[in-house]
Amino acid sequence: MVDLNVMPEEFVSTYTEKIVEVFDEFDPIYVVSGDTDFDTAEAVSYYEAALKTVCEKSPQSLKTMHIKRGYDYIPEQFLNRLDFYMYQSGHFAEGQDMAYLLAEKFYRDYPVKPIVNAEPCYEQMGYSRKMYGRFQPYDLRKAAWSGILSGACAGVTYGAHGIWNWKKTGKKANPVLGEGFDEAFPAWEAIHFPGAWDYGFIANFLEVNGIDELIPAQELLLEKSEQIRMAVTNDERYLIYVPYTTKLVIEKELKGYYGKVVDLATGRTARVRLTPEVGETSVSMHDFKGDGLIVLERY
Repeated sequence: MVDLNVMPEEFVSTYTEKIVEVFDEFDPIYVVSGDTDFDTAEAVSYYEAALKTVCEKSPQSLKTMHIKRGYDYIPEQFLNRLDFYMYQSGHFAEGQDMAYLLAEKFYRDYPVKPIVNAEPCYEQMGYSRKMYGRFQPYDLRKAAWSGILSGACAGVTYGAHGIWNWKKTGKKANPVLGEGFDEAFPAWEAIHFPGAWDYGFIANFLEVNGIDELIPAQELLLEKSEQIRMAVTNDERYLIYVPYTTKLVIEKELKGYYGKVVDLATGRTARVRLTPEVGETSVSMHDFKGDGLIVLERY
């Protein structure tokens, strides 16, 4: 966006060597790019120099790349040196389907590696391009669960507008080039935003239930919105994220299964009725008024 103070390419390896020298003792994850695309040979050459140096100087460390919002291309020459993929569904109000579309893309089209949504929408961040509105906890939950159940089950980033930019009360906000976000809350207030608990719940739920891999199973959902996302565990438990309550039909006969639902806004749980028939199973509407996580498992 700005062509001032661009590091000359011949300095990249020297700079990267210094980074490794200073930080390697702390066992870091090296993110060899930031909000990046690889649309030109020059960009690829820059990041090749950086990644090559990190691999040579710190072969044991984890390495990845942070790419720009909505972007799904990583040059083939980088792939075998990355330990996991990161994508960015971002802060566009009208582009939140990227949370699951990009997860599907990386899961389907790239060599198998863990996948992380490294930058979903941030809590109370104003929509990009000066569009009026702010992301609420519901939006963050939807971005997280729709990505996790679509292939990106290695992790997700929580962000709060005011913390990432360390906003101070009474200080003039620095504009973010090209984004046009609304003013941030002060960091001391943003650190108490409730959505952080929703992301903590995700990690706790998966750990307590012994879930360490989720395989997308979207093809089993019959005639419903793409916003509803479904995955299956290795031991055939099914997880379904439903942004709004509705009856579902799954194209699999789940005899011997029962269903429960977690109200993601409150943590309350309830049962959902399953009706197995030949070749399919109906899942009743849940009773909660917001988004829910439906779990189907054997008795």
